[in-house]
Amino acid sequence: MSTATTQGGPELPQERRLVTEIPGPRSRELFARKQSAVPPGIGTTLPVFVTHAGGGVVVDADGNSLIDFGSGIAVTSVGNAAPRVVERVRRQVADFTHTCFMVTPYESYVAVCEKLNALTPGDHDKRTFLVNSGAEAVENAVKVARHATGRQAVVVFEHGYHGRTLLTMTLTAKNMPYKHGFGPFAPEVYRAPLAYPFRWPTGPDACAEEAAAQAIDMIDKQIGAENVAAVLIEPIAGEGGFVVPARGFLPRILEFCRANGIVFIADEVQTGFARTGDLFACEDEGIVPDIICTAKGIAGGLPLAGVTGRADLLDSVHVGGLGGTYGGNPLACEAALGVLETIEQDKLVERARHIGEIMLPRLEALKERYPIVGDVRGRGAMVAIELVKPGTTEPVPAGPIAARCHAEGLLVLTAGTYGNVLRFLPPLVMPDHLLEEGLSILERAISQG
Repeated sequence: MSTATTQGGPELPQERRLVTEIPGPRSRELFARKQSAVPPGIGTTLPVFVTHAGGGVVVDADGNSLIDFGSGIAVTSVGNAAPRVVERVRRQVADFTHTCFMVTPYESYVAVCEKLNALTPGDHDKRTFLVNSGAEAVENAVKVARHATGRQAVVVFEHGYHGRTLLTMTLTAKNMPYKHGFGPFAPEVYRAPLAYPFRWPTGPDACAEEAAAQAIDMIDKQIGAENVAAVLIEPIAGEGGFVVPARGFLPRILEFCRANGIVFIADEVQTGFARTGDLFACEDEGIVPDIICTAKGIAGGLPLAGVTGRADLLDSVHVGGLGGTYGGNPLACEAALGVLETIEQDKLVERARHIGEIMLPRLEALKERYPIVGDVRGRGAMVAIELVKPGTTEPVPAGPIAARCHAEGLLVLTAGTYGNVLRFLPPLVMPDHLLEEGLSILERAISQG
């Protein structure tokens, strides 16, 4: 049995261990407290209350050890208590927890920005500023694009998810649960077709060309390219179901943006920081965004997000037009530096590719064996299956299979515009034997119909 050593916590055996039903009595007791103290709008995927986590497991209040295929929605890619992160945060918290970078700055904020300027795609001159969440990063990227171009319209895509603030909720495609009842929404947001190979009407081969042509035609006819400040897209659609756009689609959209002075914004909140087998998902097709938004995996679980982009765009904003009280908190900045050290020194980009090499063939085998699995997709350690009625594209809800996995001690997440996708985001530090065991649990759950 392997163990994961976490500074600040015990060695966690890297094993699935069930000592009670899931959830157990202590978690049920805590969940009852949650229901009386927290509004029901804050949902819960699996109501087990965690006491320790690391490597590829989370341990709950009843002593159960569950295999983690969620990583806190792609946040704890380097682990839940990665030693370099823990040590940096421990040192920083003893020095100071906050000053506000806009009042009296500190070096770690600058160091994170320098790293993001160097690591994000493109060798052009860049600037970065830091905020607290993915939604905040996206909202600020749109602010910058509008200010720099003097235009107002923003184009997003079907199946996209960008956050829960007023603007990012508007940018998000799916009504329930993200938008329902929360209108009216922000103006000047337009939605274009996404190249979704599994569901494209004329089939996957024509998907990229046709979807790009439709999107460009929509922009030209309905908006006018000269009125568009930004095109915003996830290189792999996250909450929309891990939809990998057909190859050629993103380069064609980028080419159109370049030709028309439109800012191309890549939302890499879920796909960034080695998750897909590249440091950033847009590298797969050589996409160099004008602005890139990062969050989730950037700081190992501490709230941090970044907006990185062309210097001429970000430098166009007046003093005081960007910022926020907590943006780039020193604890989160130190955590981010620890994350980036861990990714580089532990070769987690390569590790993500290795995880994909384990998971994708086994998922493809499930597709061959069980017709309910209509599609397998993803890259690296960001992969998914889409569930359908056999021989059709009619969605089959993913919830029942997820519930069976949870009962056996495998934490999985659902996704998709139609609620029929099981998505898998294991920590990049998860040992191979837990990946294999988790996939076997998944197969048993699927085989039960």
